[in-house]
Amino acid sequence: MANVMDCLVPISLFNKGQATKIFNRLKETKELFVLKNNQPSAVILSPEEYTRLTEIEENYTLLLEATSRLEANGDKPGIPMEAVIKELGFDVKEL
Repeated sequence: MANVMDCLVPISLFNKGQATKIFNRLKETKELFVLKNNQPSAVILSPEEYTRLTEIEENYTLLLEATSRLEANGDKPGIPMEAVIKELGFDVKEL
């Protein structure tokens, strides 16, 4: 993990035409914290970090939905995955 101080970017650097230099720093770190009046004002993420975080969020949402459906199902028996795959005409290797 990068030193927190290395991830801080004063907003004044953007006003001084250093945006390209700032964005190039994202090759070395996953995120940069933009400071305005010495307080965190925004976070800039690398595309890879943004993708990673959105995938985590999506997986978590799916997990919550699956958990909710299992709880709502109660003690009723579920449908085996093999039966669903067969009904849909898939092959396990395709998954």
